[in-house]
Amino acid sequence: MSDAPETGPETRFAELVAATNYSFLRGASHPAEMVAEALALGMTGIGIADRNSVAGVVRALTGLRKLHEDAAEEGIELPPIKLVVGARLVFDDGTPDIIAYPTTRHGWGRLTRMLTIGNRRTQKGDCVMKLKNLLTHCDDMILIAMASERNEFALRRLKKVAPDSLWLGATMPRAGSDRRHLARLSCLADRIGIPMLATNDALYATREQRPLHDVITCIREGTNLDDAGRLLRANGERHLKLASALVV
Repeated sequence: MSDAPETGPETRFAELVAATNYSFLRGASHPAEMVAEALALGMTGIGIADRNSVAGVVRALTGLRKLHEDAAEEGIELPPIKLVVGARLVFDDGTPDIIAYPTTRHGWGRLTRMLTIGNRRTQKGDCVMKLKNLLTHCDDMILIAMASERNEFALRRLKKVAPDSLWLGATMPRAGSDRRHLARLSCLADRIGIPMLATNDALYATREQRPLHDVITCIREGTNLDDAGRLLRANGERHLKLASALVV
């Protein structure tokens, strides 16, 4: 776990796009590890959204509860942190990934209904999602689109049905073209009329877990570390970090 940072305006950041090991062979950290690291960094909140699943929700909640219980036993008061839970909707029709966070009990019902429909379309372990399902069931949800310019048509369709609850996620790939990438996203958001949201699209809690993520990537792709090449992430930046580390 990281050392707690000094308090200050620069630390007030919530990571709202974080996967766990319940995103099978994609996320590398347990939900409790993600929550603990967010607390250690001084984040104001963390959003747990796994790939077409809400399976990690209970583990995240119980992990946060245990952190508070352990701290209370030691006479320590932990800083407040907001845990937001939902799912990362991954589509098979060209729609960009959408992070969906229900805001009401009815929203939870709609999200789980979508996931059930997707699971029934295919074999166990897979989930086939369609944009039309989200367009029908997106009431009472906050949506974060992990999109690019080529997804403008889908974003405009979502904007029509969710005019006040759609955001465009902005992640810096750290590949040498971050400023141009951010400029294109900003223009896209302006054209459609939706706000942007900074995220690291985290796949693991700390930088030290990058090798673990490489291993599970190799398992998913059916290869080994020596032969994986570009199947692995180009850098180790997909861990939780504060807003100051996201600036280009």
